[in-house]
Amino acid sequence: MGSILGRYILREVAAAWLVVTAVLLVILFANQVVGVLERAAANQYPQGVVLELIGLGALQYLWVLLPVGLLLGVVLAFGRLYHDSEMAAALACGAGPANVYLPVALLALLLTAVLAWLTLVLAPAATVRALSLRSEALRAGQFGPIAPGKFRGFGGGNAVVYAEVVNKDGTLGNVFVERNRGPVVEVALAQRARRELAPDGLTFILTLYDGARFEGVPGSAQFRMLHFAEHVVPVRIPQSNDVVTALEARPTGALLGSAGLPEQAELQWRIAMPLSCLVLALLAVPLARLKPRQGRYARVWLAVVIYFLYLNLISAGKVWISRGTVPAALGLWWTHAAVALIALAVIVGPSLANRLRYRVRRL
Repeated sequence: MGSILGRYILREVAAAWLVVTAVLLVILFANQVVGVLERAAANQYPQGVVLELIGLGALQYLWVLLPVGLLLGVVLAFGRLYHDSEMAAALACGAGPANVYLPVALLALLLTAVLAWLTLVLAPAATVRALSLRSEALRAGQFGPIAPGKFRGFGGGNAVVYAEVVNKDGTLGNVFVERNRGPVVEVALAQRARRELAPDGLTFILTLYDGARFEGVPGSAQFRMLHFAEHVVPVRIPQSNDVVTALEARPTGALLGSAGLPEQAELQWRIAMPLSCLVLALLAVPLARLKPRQGRYARVWLAVVIYFLYLNLISAGKVWISRGTVPAALGLWWTHAAVALIALAVIVGPSLANRLRYRVRRL
């Protein structure tokens, strides 16, 4: 009976985990699409890299989905089993804790191994690829050809260029340039222009010929107008404002050999995330236990609260290690024990309080 019950529980938990993870993945994917499209529109990314950036962005944050998906999957699956009295029937027939915890532990160990590979190996490599691809896309977008008769933004929107004519040799005719320098707005009109990349590789230089420049602060009455035979307009490529950093892209092997506090904090974080998957799965089993007449979703909100508490505690511990507030030797192991104690207090605390109250009344 134990093997049959174990397979049944494993199937129920795995099905619930797949559904929850799929829904969360769709939400995360939609968020990535919006973010990448905003950056692509602002920085003129080539179309060919947008889809790859969306996939890499979702892959970098997949570590969020696996633990919470497993936690909610276990809570939802056992919530249905308790609500439909299937767990009561199984326990009445002699099923013990091993029959209940073993299938959940097997699935949790499998997902912990997948998450460990993801955080230790795949995510840093994906971050390296994403950073490289964004840099190349930013450069390609900024130095791509200008289409005649269309406005083109440069420098993260700080400069706008319009050319009525684009010759085969790359020179521009009848050019309009608008550039913002703080509160000052500069507008230039030129008969022709050419552009080239500066030696630093981060600035392109637009050289205007035979035109006029208007400069001033919008709303004020003071403007300056100059005529020029040649005028140089440097536009610097904006730095990427992505949340990923070079530290997140560093291979795990390099972090192992580093004694720096930020590197140790990143390493401890990569180890803590797979362990959190195992801890949350085992805590979810007693957490999902329902009282008679409770709804099957009665414990979902508590599972969400515990997960966000866990995630924020790990994130705070990472910051404390990087700042030296917490010794690096202690790591983030204490976060697992703290969350386990808090969860057990929430799960077991009410029943223990009731027992103590009953004994006090008897005395």
